[in-house]
Amino acid sequence: MLLSDLIEKYILYLEYEKNASPNTIENYSLWLGRLIEHTGDKDIASINQMELLDWRMSLKQRDLSTKTINYHITAVRAFLKRCHKMDIDCLVPEKLELAKVPPREIDHLTHEEVMRLLDAPLEFTEDLPTQARDRAILRTLYGSGLRVSELTGLRIDQLPRDGGQQLSLIGKWSKMRSVFLTQEAQLAITTYLDLRHDANPYVFISHSNRGEGKRGLTRNSVERLVRQYASFVWITTKVTPHVLRHSFATRLIKQGADIRAVQTLLGHSSITTTQIYTHVDDQHLQSVHNLL
Repeated sequence: MLLSDLIEKYILYLEYEKNASPNTIENYSLWLGRLIEHTGDKDIASINQMELLDWRMSLKQRDLSTKTINYHITAVRAFLKRCHKMDIDCLVPEKLELAKVPPREIDHLTHEEVMRLLDAPLEFTEDLPTQARDRAILRTLYGSGLRVSELTGLRIDQLPRDGGQQLSLIGKWSKMRSVFLTQEAQLAITTYLDLRHDANPYVFISHSNRGEGKRGLTRNSVERLVRQYASFVWITTKVTPHVLRHSFATRLIKQGADIRAVQTLLGHSSITTTQIYTHVDDQHLQSVHNLL
C-alpha cells in the first residue's frame, strides 16, 4: 500500500478515533509528510531501516535539533505501530531508535523577580480593566501552572464556585485535568470580571474594538504582554508564559512538594518530563552548599 494513502488514513484515525488536538494533527501531518518527501510515494513494505536512516540524516542537514528529529521519529514509530495493528506489512517500529538528547535546561525566575512581575500592571498600566486583566493573567499563569493555550481557552463557567480553588479543563492531548488557583489569582480574576460588562464567555478577552465578540486574547497577545511587563521591571532574561509555568514548578519543588504531585498539577503524562525540576533544585542545593 502507498505511503500517502496510509498516512492519510492515519491522520483521520488520529482526528476521529484518538480525538487528537489540532496541533497534534498538524504536526504529525508535517513530520510524516517529510518522510514522503524523502522516500517518494512508494509501497510501505519496500521501506527499510537504511532508507529511514538516510531520512534521519536529511533532517539533520536541515539544521533541525536532535529533539525535533526525535519528534519525527516518534511520529513514524506511532504510524508504523498502527500499520502493524492493521496487519499491514511494514518495518517493525521498535527498530527506529530515538537519539539521546542532552539534559534539558529550563529558564525560570527567582521568587523576587516573580513578585516584581506580578505587580507590574499596577505600576505601569493606567486603564483599570486592562490593568486588572493583565494582573489576573500574570497571577493565574504563575499561581496555577496553566499552559498559555489553557489560559486563553479558559471560560467563565469553568471557574471554581463557592470559594473553591479547583477547576477542570481539557489540557494537552485532549486530556481532562484538574487545576488549582491560588487565593491571589482568584481575587485578581474576580476583580477583573467585576469590571466587565459584556457577554463574552471567556475569562481573558481583548478590550480593543477589534476584539469585541471574538474568542478573547490570543496566545501571541499573552506572550507579548508577559514580555512587556518583564521589561518594565528590568528582568533581563527572556520571559514567556512557559517561563512562568517553569517558575511555578520550580518554586513548588524548592518548597518540598512531592514530584508526583507536581506532575499532576502540571498535567504531565510522564514523570520523566517533571523530573527536570529536580535538577533545578539540585543546582539550588549546590549553591547553598557552596556557602560553607
